Formats: sequence, C-alpha cells, structure tokens
Amino acid sequence: MSVQTPPRLLNLAGKSLLRDEALAITALECLPAELFPPLFMEAFSGGHRESLKAMVHAWPFAHLPLGGLMREPQLETLKAAFDGLDILLAEKVRPRRSKLQVLDLRNTRQDFWRMWSAPRDQACSPVGHVTMPRGRMKQPSAPLEVFIDLCLGNGAPDPFLTYLFSWAKCREGPLHLCCKRLKIFTVPMGTIREVLALVRLDCIQAVEVNCNWTLSTLGMFASYLGQMRNVQFLSLAHIHILAEEEEEQKQHVSQFTCQFLRLQHLRRLYMESPSFLEGHLDHLLRCLQTPLETLCITNCLLTESDLIHLSQCPNLRRLKDLDLSGVRMTGFSPEPLRALLEEVTATLQDLDLIYCGMVDSQVEAIMPVLSRCHQLRTLSISGNLLSLATVEKLLRHTARLSSLSMELYPPPLESYSAGGALELGRLGQIRDELREILRDLGQPRTIWLSTSPCPHCGNKIFYDVEPILCPCDNPA
Repeated sequence: MSVQTPPRLLNLAGKSLLRDEALAITALECLPAELFPPLFMEAFSGGHRESLKAMVHAWPFAHLPLGGLMREPQLETLKAAFDGLDILLAEKVRPRRSKLQVLDLRNTRQDFWRMWSAPRDQACSPVGHVTMPRGRMKQPSAPLEVFIDLCLGNGAPDPFLTYLFSWAKCREGPLHLCCKRLKIFTVPMGTIREVLALVRLDCIQAVEVNCNWTLSTLGMFASYLGQMRNVQFLSLAHIHILAEEEEEQKQHVSQFTCQFLRLQHLRRLYMESPSFLEGHLDHLLRCLQTPLETLCITNCLLTESDLIHLSQCPNLRRLKDLDLSGVRMTGFSPEPLRALLEEVTATLQDLDLIYCGMVDSQVEAIMPVLSRCHQLRTLSISGNLLSLATVEKLLRHTARLSSLSMELYPPPLESYSAGGALELGRLGQIRDELREILRDLGQPRTIWLSTSPCPHCGNKIFYDVEPILCPCDNPA
C-alpha cells in the first residue's frame, strides 16, 4: 500500500489564505517575495481569478513564466493575468513591489515552478532563477514584454490567440508582443499581416512556413522576413509558380532573396519544393550573410549550374547537415557535388541524397571525398540506381568513419527482375553477400536497404526490410 506524501505546510497555508480572496489580496502588500510563487500556484490550480490578477499586478520578480503552468492554453487564466497587466500599465508610477518586465506565455521555465514547489532543503537559491540577464534589466517605465510562440492556421481559430491579439491591439505603446518561434500554415495573407503588425519582428528567431503559396505571395511575405533580422532557423515549403507569374519570376525571386542580406544570424535553411529556385539559386547564395550549418533543398528541379554555385558559395563551407533529397541529378556531371563535399569534409555530419536519380558513376566519383568526412553520422542514399558493386565500394570507402551510425542504401539493381519487380529471393541473397562484406571489413556496423520506388517504373512498393548487422555487433 502506497503512502501519500502529506501536503507541505506552505501549501496548506496558501489554501487557507485563498479561502478569503479579499484578505489574500490585502496580504500581498506584506507577503515575502519568496512566498509569491507557491501562492500563485495555489491560486492558479484553484481558479482564484481575482487573486491571480492582484499577484500579476504586484509580482516581485522580473519574469513571470505563466505558460509553464499551462499544459494547454487557458483563456480565463490569460484574462486574469492581462487584467493585472492592465492595472499595471495604467499606472504612471509602478507600485513599490512590482518588478514585472516579462510575462512568458510559452510552455517553458517549468524549472522556476519546480524550484518553488520543492521542499526548502531541496530548493536552490532563487537568485539565479529570478534575476534577468545583464543587459535585459529595464527602467520601470519601459514597455512590458509578453512572450509567446505563434502557430497560425492549421485548424479552427484559437480563442486564446484571438483574445491575445485583440488585447494587444489596444496596448501597442506600453507593451511589446514578442515571439521567438513563428509557424504559419494555411491562413489568409491578410490575417498574417494583421498578426505580424502586432509582433516585434526582430524578436523572432525561428520561422516555419508550410503553405501552398504562389511566388507573388512569397514576395509579399518577403518584406516581413527582412525585418526578422535575428532569425536563425527558416523553413519554407510548397511555393509554386503560376503560369501568369513566369514573366515576373525573376522580380519575385529577387524580392525574396534580397531579404537574406538582412538576416545576419541565419544558421539553418530548409526549403521544400522551391521550384522557383531552378536557374536562380545563385541569387539566394550571393545574399547569404553568415555561414550555414544546415542547408536542405529538397524535391525540386535544379540546374547543373545551380549545383556549381552551391559548390562555390563561401557560406556553405561549414555545413553540418546537407540534404538534397529529391533533387534530380540524372545526367549531371558529378564534379559540382564532389566539389561541394570537398569543402565540407571537416564539418559534415548528415548527408541525404535520397531519390536524386544518381547512377553508379556519379556515386563512385564522390566516394573518395566521402571517405574523408570523419564527422559523418548519417548517410542516406536510397532511391538511387546503384549496382551491388557500387554499394560494396561505398561500404569499403566509408568503413573507417567511426561516427557513422545510420546508413540507408537502395536495394541494388540486381535485386530487380527485367520487368522491374523486386525479387525477394534475390534480395535475400544480396543481403547475405552484404553481410559477408561487412564481416570482411571487421567493423561493428548496421546498414539498411530502405524501402524505395521501383527504379524502372517509379511505382512505390513497400517492404519491411530488417537491418543488416555486421557480426562484430554480436557479443562474444
């Protein structure tokens, strides 16, 4: 029979005090600062709206991580907190006790609340948790900051965000609405404009756009992107070109790519199906201002000239993650890709070349440089047209890469019949041959022959293929 931990005396005192909200609010004037967080948690869990409002108004710390208490957004709690902020914003002189500078509505900083809810002999000193970093301290008259992560679209309108935006519209002067992460799904451009007009764009550090936008719509968004000068992560998906936009394509591409001149902190760039970049990739690369750690350009057509520009871009020489999956390289010279990999041998950790239409000669050309990528952790090259001999050569060239832990290869061409059907019996024989090759190499290793479309007709045939384990993995 389990023994329940008895309530702490502090929790019992808080519940007792909150039974009379008027008394609790009056007591805030003389309540020690270290008792505010546990009392706030009691008020929050008990739904004491008036007490919450009063405590926000009198909060004795610079930071109130309210979002850390909410598993899901709670509109009534938000209203109580904002009512407390309204009182604070309306006062020309801050109350003596109030130190509030940041109301954080993100689901973060649970450590703050855990510290205050722990027994005193387990709790850490509050000093390091409640003080603001140097340079963030403001004068009492400075605007309050409200932090939130924004996700626009992707379902029915969120009443939590609707209320927040409505409230923020009336308080732009003494208030800054700050967003670190912005996600945009299917939502009208007019709505996006209204929201971005309320947000401090220079606070945004991560942007994810997953919309079926036309190129002209991307051009309209570009002016906002340029103001997000602290962005470190940018992901764009499914931008397509209408027939009537083709004549203006260069203008729209330039309107978008020139914004990268302002992005002085960009480190990770993801572009899914960016068809507008075909023949224009150099425009974007010339505008990059910082070395990228991640570059993902996937499922689109690029020209051989585009790949040459990739290999010559000075801001791609520190790449850790390169993903060109779905970029068709059939018939291309292997030299641009080889030259690009040559530039990143010291840093590259993840390489994805899935469904690139590569053949034996192209893969063999990059093997020597791959063998020098000693930081490489994952190599994904499935979905390409490779013979068993080429897969064997690739295994031998990468045998000394000690960090390599995930390898995805296509079933070799010898696994297929003349009609393009995957022959499971032949595939089993090839798996045995590859296992023998791994044994000869003498290194603990696991590889996968991943599911892929038929290399002849493109039809997707799904098989659950187990990994091929090097016997060195087995305990003696």
